[in-house]
Amino acid sequence: MNAKDIENIELTYLSVDDYQELKAAMIQIYKNMSDAYWEEFEIEALIEKFSEGQVVIKINGQIAGCALSILVDYDSLEDSHTYDDIIKKSFDAHTDDGDILYGIDIFIKPEFRGLRLGRRLYDYRKELCEKRNLKGIAFGGRIPNYHQYADSLSPKQYIQKVKRKEIDDPVLNFQISNDFHPTKVLKGYLKGDSASNEFAVLMEWDNIYYEKPTKKATTKKKIVRLGLIQWQMRPYKDMEELMQQAEFFIDAVAGYRSDFALFPEFFNAPLMATNNHMSTPDAIRELAKHTEEIVEKFSAFSISYNINIISGSMPEIRDGVLYNVGYLCKRDGSVERYEKLHVTPDEAKVWGMQGGNSLQTFDTDCGKIGVLICYDSEFPELSRLLADEGMDILFVPFLTDTQNGYSRVRNCAQARAIENECYVAIAGSVGNLPKVQNMDIQFAQSMVFTPCDFSFPTNGIKAEATPNTEMILIADVDIDLLRELNQFGAVKNLQDRRKDLFELRKR
Repeated sequence: MNAKDIENIELTYLSVDDYQELKAAMIQIYKNMSDAYWEEFEIEALIEKFSEGQVVIKINGQIAGCALSILVDYDSLEDSHTYDDIIKKSFDAHTDDGDILYGIDIFIKPEFRGLRLGRRLYDYRKELCEKRNLKGIAFGGRIPNYHQYADSLSPKQYIQKVKRKEIDDPVLNFQISNDFHPTKVLKGYLKGDSASNEFAVLMEWDNIYYEKPTKKATTKKKIVRLGLIQWQMRPYKDMEELMQQAEFFIDAVAGYRSDFALFPEFFNAPLMATNNHMSTPDAIRELAKHTEEIVEKFSAFSISYNINIISGSMPEIRDGVLYNVGYLCKRDGSVERYEKLHVTPDEAKVWGMQGGNSLQTFDTDCGKIGVLICYDSEFPELSRLLADEGMDILFVPFLTDTQNGYSRVRNCAQARAIENECYVAIAGSVGNLPKVQNMDIQFAQSMVFTPCDFSFPTNGIKAEATPNTEMILIADVDIDLLRELNQFGAVKNLQDRRKDLFELRKR
């Protein structure tokens, strides 16, 4: 049909009144197959059981295409099920509590092909999945050109050649182009399908927005607000004054309904001023005595201000060994610890600090997050391991004295956002501490980085603070955009890794 002859295109629910026209269309489409059309009582049963799953496209009031489907409990299906298993006894496989939309028929009449109407039907099914919070779509897809290659190729080999564009299979190619992926070969799937040698390919599409049903009253947030604290290094007379300033910033970002407050690395370093008469190694160890108290206060703040606090980092002594650590104080009252794994040469030489051994993601009410302290962000393996665990947001508290040191952290952090398809938030300290050895000056510009794709800023920067100025930076990030990027991005850094050539794993 010529596009200029189209007056109206309508996607609508199938009605029993459409039956005779539907029957004629199916006889035309499946003329080489026996029992080529649905009986009227079957169409009535489908509409009664699941009206949303039965749709037609009409052009100028005439049926141009159709898509029929049911809901199934996917785990209850046999791995090697057949088409008859799905439709037998008036679609007993259908269940209102099903978690998968199972496609049982889809077609476009020959005279209406070339108008991309099939894509509209698939898009409707995808939107229905998202609307009903289903895991995805599945169906047994025909491979109508397979009979031409059956003597020389197994179904698996045939599928691989189709995927590599060495063989043209109009049905399989179309399904793959619509984001479906083959998961299994089904033998004897559709009786009488001689073109496919009665083989079919189990095709699946995953709903990236699916949320497992829960009985809890709370749900994970999709729009997450980050509060970054660009901390001014200044003298404080004691712990109480330092914590008053910390609480001021927590109050401020919580006032903007932030979900996270991120402090910089060694934000409590001003307390070392009272120990300036000590040697540098002794002064940092004296500072470590405050860590437990700070964590307790931060945990109390996280509850009272209803915000997740990432404490930046502090020195801590365990079993006589000095580490650089931080704590995630969640608003549910729980507290988790992270460690700096790669200490800088200066930290090791001047303070005698050792690298930690723990790397993990943390579950929060806003999804999975990771934390890498300063220098750790310059080692791409760490963030990739966290991405493999499902990390959505990477937080990087840092402390850099010079602009070139800051540039290393900043540029590496932005690379982590691109290669791991995640958000990265960095927060540092500014100002100077003239009375604290080895902490003289600081340079920082706190920022929030994103991947670089159509749904994100073109330069990959969501928000940035004013350099070397004490302030807070508030930014919203959309977790669902990461799911879309992972499946439909212009490039897919995580999916496209050549795992046949290399692997990355923890020891």
